[in-house]
Amino acid sequence: MLPKYHLVLGFLFSLVLFIFFPFISLLGFLIIFASSVLIDVDHYLYYVFKNKIFSINKAYNSFFEQRKKLLAKSLEEKRTKIANPLMYLFHGIEVLLIIFILGIFVNKIFLFIFIGFSFHLFLDIVEQIYYGFRIAKVSLIFDFVKKINEKF
Repeated sequence: MLPKYHLVLGFLFSLVLFIFFPFISLLGFLIIFASSVLIDVDHYLYYVFKNKIFSINKAYNSFFEQRKKLLAKSLEEKRTKIANPLMYLFHGIEVLLIIFILGIFVNKIFLFIFIGFSFHLFLDIVEQIYYGFRIAKVSLIFDFVKKINEKF
C-alpha cells in the first residue's frame, strides 16, 4: 500500500482508538499512528543496503516503479511471486510476537507499537488480496525458507 494511504488510514484508525478508548492517551495515539506508518522503514533500509544510496526520494521512486511493474503482471505471476524477506524485515508475525511480548513484560508502549504494526500489516494483506497477490508478510521465516527453496 502506498505511504499516503497508510498515513491517512493510520491516522483515522489511531484517532478512532483514541476517541473510543481514552485510556490510550495522546502518547498512545501518537505511537500507534507513527508505528502504523514507520514500519515501512524496512523498505528504505533494504534499498540503502542493496544500492548504497541514501536518498529517500530515489528509494520511493524505485519502489513505486517496482509496484507498477508488479501490478502489471498476470494473476499467476502475482500469486507465485515471493518477495525478498530482507525487504520486509518488520513485516512478519515473528516481529509482532516479539513486540507483543515486550509490551507484556517490558513496557506497554510496545503494545501501542504492536497495534500500529498490526493495523499496517492488515492493510497490506487487504491490498494483496485485492490485487490478487500471494499473501506475504505473514512470516519472515516462511518467506525466507520458500525463497531458498525457490533457488534450488
